[in-house]
Amino acid sequence: MVAAVCVYYFSRAKYNSTIDSLITEKNRLQDSLNELKLSMPSVQDSEQAAIEKKKMEEKNRKLWAMSETVHKERKKVDEQNEILVTEKEKLEVDKKKLDEKVKKLWAQSVSIHKEKERINELKLEIEHKHQEILDSVNYAKRIQRALLASKKMLNDHLPEHFVLFQPKDIVSGDFYWASALRNNQFSVIAADSTGHGVPGAIMSILNISCLSEAINAQQLLLPNQILDYTRQRIMEHMANDGSEEGGKDGMDAVICNFDFTHNTLQFAAANNPLWVFRNNELLEFKPDKMPIGKAMGEIKPFTLQEIQLQKNDLVIMLTDGYADQFGGEKGKKFMYKPLKELILSISNASLLDIKQELYTTFENWKGTAEQVDDVLIIGVRV
Repeated sequence: MVAAVCVYYFSRAKYNSTIDSLITEKNRLQDSLNELKLSMPSVQDSEQAAIEKKKMEEKNRKLWAMSETVHKERKKVDEQNEILVTEKEKLEVDKKKLDEKVKKLWAQSVSIHKEKERINELKLEIEHKHQEILDSVNYAKRIQRALLASKKMLNDHLPEHFVLFQPKDIVSGDFYWASALRNNQFSVIAADSTGHGVPGAIMSILNISCLSEAINAQQLLLPNQILDYTRQRIMEHMANDGSEEGGKDGMDAVICNFDFTHNTLQFAAANNPLWVFRNNELLEFKPDKMPIGKAMGEIKPFTLQEIQLQKNDLVIMLTDGYADQFGGEKGKKFMYKPLKELILSISNASLLDIKQELYTTFENWKGTAEQVDDVLIIGVRV
Protein backbone atom coordinates (compact mmCIF):
# COMPACT_ATOMS: atom_id res chain seq x y z
CA MET A 1 0.00 0.00 0.00
CA VAL A 2 2.65 2.30 1.03
CA ALA A 3 4.36 1.30 -2.09
CA ALA A 4 1.27 2.02 -4.10
CA VAL A 5 0.90 5.39 -2.45
CA CYS A 6 4.51 6.15 -3.17
CA VAL A 7 3.98 5.19 -6.77
CA TYR A 8 0.91 7.34 -6.96
CA TYR A 9 2.59 10.40 -5.60
CA PHE A 10 5.59 9.80 -7.77
CA SER A 11 3.40 9.44 -10.87
CA ARG A 12 1.33 12.48 -9.92
CA ALA A 13 4.41 14.60 -9.44
CA LYS A 14 5.75 13.46 -12.74
CA TYR A 15 2.41 14.28 -14.41
CA ASN A 16 2.25 17.67 -12.83
CA SER A 17 5.74 18.35 -13.98
CA THR A 18 4.82 17.29 -17.52
CA ILE A 19 1.72 19.45 -17.49
CA ASP A 20 3.73 22.40 -16.32
CA SER A 21 6.19 21.81 -19.12
CA LEU A 22 3.39 21.60 -21.67
CA ILE A 23 1.76 24.75 -20.35
CA THR A 24 5.09 26.54 -20.51
CA GLU A 25 5.62 25.33 -24.07
CA LYS A 26 2.05 26.34 -24.94
CA ASN A 27 2.58 29.79 -23.56
CA ARG A 28 5.83 30.05 -25.43
CA LEU A 29 4.13 28.98 -28.65
CA GLN A 30 1.27 31.36 -28.01
CA ASP A 31 3.69 34.15 -27.49
CA SER A 32 5.46 33.18 -30.68
CA LEU A 33 2.12 33.08 -32.49
CA ASN A 34 1.20 36.46 -31.19
CA GLU A 35 4.48 37.81 -32.25
CA LEU A 36 3.99 36.20 -35.63
CA LYS A 37 0.51 37.67 -35.93
CA LEU A 38 1.85 41.02 -34.96
CA SER A 39 4.65 40.72 -37.48
CA MET A 40 2.36 39.55 -40.30
CA PRO A 41 0.62 42.42 -42.20
CA SER A 42 -3.02 42.50 -42.80
CA VAL A 43 -4.49 41.52 -46.16
CA GLN A 44 -4.89 45.14 -47.06
CA ASP A 45 -1.37 45.77 -45.99
CA SER A 46 -0.27 42.82 -48.10
CA GLU A 47 -1.90 44.26 -51.22
CA GLN A 48 -0.31 47.59 -50.59
CA ALA A 49 2.96 45.84 -50.03
CA ALA A 50 2.50 43.98 -53.32
CA ILE A 51 1.89 47.27 -55.09
CA GLU A 52 4.89 48.82 -53.42
CA LYS A 53 6.87 45.74 -54.24
CA LYS A 54 5.81 46.02 -57.88
CA LYS A 55 6.74 49.69 -57.90
CA MET A 56 9.97 48.82 -56.24
CA GLU A 57 10.62 46.12 -58.80
CA GLU A 58 9.86 48.65 -61.63
CA LYS A 59 12.19 51.12 -60.04
CA ASN A 60 14.76 48.40 -59.66
CA ARG A 61 14.32 47.53 -63.33
CA LYS A 62 14.72 51.15 -64.35
CA LEU A 63 17.66 51.51 -62.03
CA TRP A 64 19.16 48.38 -63.54
CA ALA A 65 18.60 49.73 -67.06
CA MET A 66 20.10 53.04 -65.99
CA SER A 67 22.95 51.13 -64.41
CA GLU A 68 23.49 49.29 -67.70
CA THR A 69 23.42 52.59 -69.62
CA VAL A 70 25.77 54.20 -67.12
CA HIS A 71 28.02 51.18 -67.41
CA LYS A 72 28.03 51.40 -71.19
CA GLU A 73 28.65 55.18 -71.10
CA ARG A 74 31.35 54.68 -68.56
CA LYS A 75 32.89 52.07 -70.81
CA LYS A 76 32.77 54.59 -73.69
CA VAL A 77 34.24 57.26 -71.42
CA ASP A 78 36.97 54.86 -70.43
CA GLU A 79 37.66 54.15 -74.09
CA GLN A 80 37.68 57.89 -74.84
CA ASN A 81 39.96 58.38 -71.88
CA GLU A 82 42.30 55.77 -73.26
CA ILE A 83 42.23 57.56 -76.66
CA LEU A 84 42.78 60.91 -74.95
CA VAL A 85 45.65 59.48 -72.96
CA THR A 86 47.18 58.16 -76.18
CA GLU A 87 46.62 61.52 -77.88
CA LYS A 88 48.04 63.28 -74.86
CA GLU A 89 51.14 61.11 -75.06
CA LYS A 90 51.43 61.90 -78.78
CA LEU A 91 50.92 65.59 -78.07
CA GLU A 92 53.59 65.46 -75.40
CA VAL A 93 55.95 63.82 -77.88
CA ASP A 94 55.01 66.41 -80.54
CA LYS A 95 55.41 69.18 -77.98
CA LYS A 96 58.83 67.87 -77.12
CA LYS A 97 59.76 67.79 -80.79
CA LEU A 98 58.27 71.27 -81.24
CA ASP A 99 60.22 72.53 -78.26
CA GLU A 100 63.37 71.14 -79.85
CA LYS A 101 62.51 72.84 -83.13
CA VAL A 102 61.78 76.08 -81.30
CA LYS A 103 65.15 75.83 -79.59
CA LYS A 104 66.86 75.19 -82.92
CA LEU A 105 64.91 78.02 -84.57
CA TRP A 106 65.81 80.32 -81.73
CA ALA A 107 69.43 79.33 -82.06
CA GLN A 108 69.18 79.90 -85.81
CA SER A 109 67.44 83.21 -85.18
CA VAL A 110 70.22 84.31 -82.88
CA SER A 111 72.78 83.13 -85.43
CA ILE A 112 70.93 84.91 -88.25
CA HIS A 113 70.70 88.06 -86.17
CA LYS A 114 74.42 87.96 -85.52
CA GLU A 115 75.07 87.22 -89.19
CA LYS A 116 72.77 90.09 -90.15
CA GLU A 117 74.69 92.41 -87.86
CA ARG A 118 77.95 91.18 -89.40
CA ILE A 119 76.52 91.67 -92.91
CA ASN A 120 75.37 95.18 -91.99
CA GLU A 121 78.85 95.93 -90.70
CA LEU A 122 80.37 94.54 -93.90
CA LYS A 123 77.81 96.49 -95.94
CA LEU A 124 78.79 99.72 -94.22
CA GLU A 125 82.45 98.85 -94.69
CA ILE A 126 81.90 98.04 -98.38
CA GLU A 127 79.87 101.21 -98.86
CA HIS A 128 82.67 103.19 -97.24
CA LYS A 129 85.29 101.52 -99.41
CA HIS A 130 83.06 101.91 -102.46
CA GLN A 131 82.73 105.60 -101.73
CA GLU A 132 86.48 105.89 -101.30
CA ILE A 133 87.02 104.11 -104.63
CA LEU A 134 84.34 106.23 -106.27
CA ASP A 135 85.96 109.38 -104.95
CA SER A 136 89.32 108.14 -106.24
CA VAL A 137 87.88 107.30 -109.67
CA ASN A 138 86.12 110.67 -109.87
CA TYR A 139 89.41 112.33 -109.03
CA ALA A 140 91.07 110.23 -111.72
CA LYS A 141 88.35 111.44 -114.10
CA ARG A 142 89.35 115.03 -113.37
CA ILE A 143 92.97 114.16 -114.10
CA GLN A 144 92.11 112.33 -117.33
CA ARG A 145 89.81 115.13 -118.52
CA ALA A 146 92.61 117.60 -117.84
CA LEU A 147 94.80 115.65 -120.31
CA LEU A 148 92.16 115.64 -123.08
CA ALA A 149 92.01 118.35 -125.69
CA SER A 150 90.26 121.30 -124.07
CA LYS A 151 87.24 123.02 -125.60
CA LYS A 152 89.26 126.22 -125.83
CA MET A 153 92.05 124.54 -127.77
CA LEU A 154 89.61 122.93 -130.20
CA ASN A 155 87.62 126.13 -130.65
CA ASP A 156 90.81 128.13 -131.25
CA HIS A 157 92.17 125.80 -133.94
CA LEU A 158 89.20 124.08 -135.56
CA PRO A 159 86.29 125.48 -137.55
CA GLU A 160 82.81 124.13 -136.80
CA HIS A 161 83.17 120.76 -135.01
CA PHE A 162 81.63 118.42 -132.43
CA VAL A 163 82.88 115.78 -130.02
CA LEU A 164 80.51 112.98 -129.00
CA PHE A 165 82.30 111.42 -126.05
CA GLN A 166 80.38 108.90 -123.95
CA PRO A 167 82.56 106.72 -121.69
CA LYS A 168 81.20 103.36 -120.57
CA ASP A 169 82.38 104.08 -117.03
CA ILE A 170 83.44 107.16 -115.10
CA VAL A 171 86.85 107.09 -116.74
CA SER A 172 87.57 105.68 -120.17
CA GLY A 173 90.06 104.05 -122.46
CA ASP A 174 88.87 106.21 -125.39
CA PHE A 175 90.36 109.68 -125.52
CA TYR A 176 90.84 112.62 -127.84
CA TRP A 177 93.97 114.72 -127.80
CA ALA A 178 95.25 117.63 -129.86
CA SER A 179 98.31 119.74 -130.34
CA ALA A 180 99.35 122.70 -132.49
CA LEU A 181 102.34 121.83 -134.66
CA ARG A 182 105.30 124.09 -135.47
CA ASN A 183 104.38 124.00 -139.19
CA ASN A 184 101.04 125.73 -138.40
CA GLN A 185 99.10 122.52 -138.78
CA PHE A 186 96.78 121.29 -136.05
CA SER A 187 96.94 117.65 -135.01
CA VAL A 188 93.87 115.85 -133.65
CA ILE A 189 93.88 112.25 -132.37
CA ALA A 190 90.87 110.04 -131.69
CA ALA A 191 92.05 106.90 -129.92
CA ASP A 192 90.77 103.73 -128.30
CA SER A 193 93.15 102.41 -125.62
CA THR A 194 93.24 98.77 -124.65
CA GLY A 195 90.46 98.19 -122.14
CA HIS A 196 87.99 100.60 -120.61
CA GLY A 197 87.26 101.89 -117.13
CA VAL A 198 90.25 102.35 -114.80
CA PRO A 199 92.69 100.07 -116.74
CA GLY A 200 91.78 101.79 -120.01
CA ALA A 201 92.13 105.21 -118.39
CA ILE A 202 95.61 104.40 -117.06
CA MET A 203 96.57 103.11 -120.50
CA SER A 204 95.21 106.29 -122.08
CA ILE A 205 97.49 108.40 -119.86
CA LEU A 206 100.51 106.42 -121.06
CA ASN A 207 99.33 106.77 -124.68
CA ILE A 208 98.85 110.54 -124.33
CA SER A 209 102.26 110.82 -122.72
CA CYS A 210 103.90 109.00 -125.65
CA LEU A 211 102.01 111.08 -128.24
CA SER A 212 103.02 114.26 -126.45
CA GLU A 213 106.61 113.09 -126.38
CA ALA A 214 106.54 112.39 -130.14
CA ILE A 215 105.10 115.80 -131.01
CA ASN A 216 106.47 118.13 -128.35
CA ALA A 217 109.79 116.53 -127.44
CA GLN A 218 110.73 114.87 -130.72
CA GLN A 219 109.12 117.63 -132.80
CA LEU A 220 107.73 115.08 -135.26
CA LEU A 221 105.27 116.47 -137.83
CA LEU A 222 104.05 113.68 -140.07
CA PRO A 223 101.16 111.59 -138.66
CA ASN A 224 102.74 108.24 -139.63
CA GLN A 225 106.02 109.17 -137.94
CA ILE A 226 104.15 110.26 -134.81
CA LEU A 227 102.41 106.89 -134.65
CA ASP A 228 105.64 104.97 -135.35
CA TYR A 229 107.44 106.72 -132.50
CA THR A 230 104.49 106.43 -130.16
CA ARG A 231 104.26 102.69 -130.82
CA GLN A 232 107.94 102.25 -130.08
CA ARG A 233 107.69 104.10 -126.76
CA ILE A 234 104.53 102.22 -125.71
CA MET A 235 106.21 98.89 -126.41
CA GLU A 236 109.24 99.92 -124.40
CA HIS A 237 107.10 100.96 -121.45
CA MET A 238 104.94 97.83 -121.60
CA ALA A 239 107.82 95.36 -122.10
CA ASN A 240 108.07 94.97 -118.33
CA ASP A 241 104.35 94.66 -117.61
CA GLY A 242 104.83 91.23 -116.01
CA SER A 243 103.01 89.23 -118.70
CA GLU A 244 104.66 86.45 -120.70
CA GLU A 245 103.95 88.25 -123.97
CA GLY A 246 105.07 91.64 -122.67
CA GLY A 247 103.80 94.92 -124.11
CA LYS A 248 100.72 93.77 -126.03
CA ASP A 249 98.62 96.69 -124.83
CA GLY A 250 98.40 99.96 -126.70
CA MET A 251 95.70 101.66 -128.74
CA ASP A 252 93.86 101.94 -132.04
CA ALA A 253 93.75 105.48 -133.34
CA VAL A 254 93.51 107.89 -136.24
CA ILE A 255 95.62 111.03 -136.20
CA CYS A 256 94.73 113.95 -138.50
CA ASN A 257 96.95 116.94 -139.22
CA PHE A 258 94.73 119.76 -140.55
CA ASP A 259 96.18 122.50 -142.71
CA PHE A 260 93.30 124.94 -143.16
CA THR A 261 95.50 127.41 -145.06
CA HIS A 262 95.87 124.97 -147.92
CA ASN A 263 92.81 122.85 -147.12
CA THR A 264 94.84 119.67 -146.86
CA LEU A 265 94.60 116.81 -144.44
CA GLN A 266 97.42 114.40 -143.68
CA PHE A 267 96.57 111.38 -141.55
CA ALA A 268 97.63 107.93 -140.41
CA ALA A 269 95.23 105.32 -139.07
CA ALA A 270 95.76 102.25 -136.89
CA ASN A 271 92.74 99.91 -137.16
CA ASN A 272 90.26 102.81 -137.08
CA PRO A 273 89.11 104.34 -140.42
CA LEU A 274 88.69 107.96 -141.50
CA TRP A 275 85.46 109.06 -143.19
CA VAL A 276 84.90 112.16 -145.30
CA PHE A 277 81.34 113.04 -146.33
CA ARG A 278 81.28 115.21 -149.44
CA ASN A 279 78.32 116.16 -151.63
CA ASN A 280 76.11 113.42 -150.19
CA GLU A 281 78.78 110.80 -150.74
CA LEU A 282 81.08 108.93 -148.39
CA LEU A 283 84.83 108.79 -148.99
CA GLU A 284 86.16 106.03 -146.77
CA PHE A 285 89.88 105.74 -146.07
CA LYS A 286 91.04 102.38 -144.80
CA PRO A 287 93.42 102.12 -141.82
CA ASP A 288 96.55 100.04 -141.41
CA LYS A 289 95.49 96.74 -139.87
CA MET A 290 97.77 96.94 -136.86
CA PRO A 291 97.60 98.58 -133.44
CA ILE A 292 99.83 101.20 -131.91
CA GLY A 293 101.55 98.65 -129.73
CA LYS A 294 102.98 95.16 -129.96
CA ALA A 295 101.33 93.07 -132.67
CA MET A 296 101.67 89.62 -134.15
CA GLY A 297 104.03 89.32 -137.09
CA GLU A 298 106.34 91.85 -138.63
CA ILE A 299 106.16 95.42 -137.37
CA LYS A 300 105.68 97.74 -140.34
CA PRO A 301 105.70 101.53 -140.51
CA PHE A 302 102.34 103.25 -140.54
CA THR A 303 101.10 104.64 -143.86
CA LEU A 304 100.91 108.37 -144.51
CA GLN A 305 97.77 109.40 -146.38
CA GLU A 306 96.81 112.86 -147.66
CA ILE A 307 93.49 114.38 -148.75
CA GLN A 308 92.71 117.62 -150.52
CA LEU A 309 89.77 118.98 -148.59
CA GLN A 310 86.84 120.89 -150.09
CA LYS A 311 84.52 123.42 -148.53
CA ASN A 312 81.70 121.83 -146.48
CA ASP A 313 83.50 118.48 -146.25
CA LEU A 314 82.55 116.64 -143.06
CA VAL A 315 85.55 114.76 -141.61
CA ILE A 316 84.65 111.98 -139.15
CA MET A 317 87.12 110.34 -136.77
CA LEU A 318 85.79 107.59 -134.53
CA THR A 319 86.42 104.53 -132.39
CA ASP A 320 84.52 101.23 -132.55
CA GLY A 321 82.29 101.70 -129.47
CA TYR A 322 79.27 103.10 -131.34
CA ALA A 323 79.19 100.39 -134.02
CA ASP A 324 79.79 97.59 -131.47
CA GLN A 325 76.90 98.55 -129.19
CA PHE A 326 74.29 95.82 -128.73
CA GLY A 327 70.63 96.78 -128.88
CA GLY A 328 67.58 97.03 -131.08
CA GLU A 329 64.77 94.50 -131.15
CA LYS A 330 67.11 91.55 -131.73
CA GLY A 331 69.89 92.66 -129.40
CA LYS A 332 72.50 92.80 -132.17
CA LYS A 333 75.40 95.16 -132.82
CA PHE A 334 74.65 98.48 -134.47
CA MET A 335 77.47 97.87 -137.03
CA TYR A 336 79.38 100.29 -139.25
CA LYS A 337 77.15 100.20 -142.33
CA PRO A 338 74.05 101.65 -140.57
CA LEU A 339 76.32 104.22 -138.89
CA LYS A 340 77.69 105.34 -142.27
CA GLU A 341 74.17 105.55 -143.68
CA LEU A 342 72.96 107.52 -140.67
CA ILE A 343 75.74 110.12 -140.89
CA LEU A 344 75.34 110.34 -144.67
CA SER A 345 71.62 111.03 -144.28
CA ILE A 346 72.30 113.98 -141.95
CA SER A 347 75.69 115.09 -143.24
CA ASN A 348 74.35 118.45 -144.51
CA ALA A 349 72.77 119.34 -141.14
CA SER A 350 74.46 121.52 -138.57
CA LEU A 351 77.06 119.74 -136.49
CA LEU A 352 74.99 120.41 -133.37
CA ASP A 353 72.06 118.56 -134.95
CA ILE A 354 74.34 115.76 -136.19
CA LYS A 355 75.73 115.25 -132.70
CA GLN A 356 72.24 115.23 -131.18
CA GLU A 357 70.95 112.76 -133.77
CA LEU A 358 73.90 110.45 -133.20
CA TYR A 359 73.37 110.58 -129.43
CA THR A 360 69.59 110.00 -129.68
CA THR A 361 69.99 107.11 -132.12
CA PHE A 362 72.61 105.49 -129.88
CA GLU A 363 70.45 105.77 -126.76
CA ASN A 364 67.37 104.45 -128.55
CA TRP A 365 69.36 101.54 -129.97
CA LYS A 366 70.94 100.71 -126.61
CA GLY A 367 67.63 100.95 -124.74
CA THR A 368 67.93 99.20 -121.38
CA ALA A 369 70.99 97.22 -122.44
CA GLU A 370 74.35 97.89 -120.86
CA GLN A 371 76.79 100.08 -122.77
CA VAL A 372 79.53 97.72 -123.92
CA ASP A 373 82.36 100.13 -124.70
CA ASP A 374 83.44 103.73 -124.69
CA VAL A 375 82.03 105.85 -127.52
CA LEU A 376 83.95 108.57 -129.34
CA ILE A 377 83.06 110.37 -132.58
CA ILE A 378 84.69 113.63 -133.67
CA GLY A 379 83.26 115.64 -136.57
CA VAL A 380 84.97 118.59 -138.28
CA ARG A 381 83.28 120.75 -140.91
CA VAL A 382 85.70 122.36 -143.39
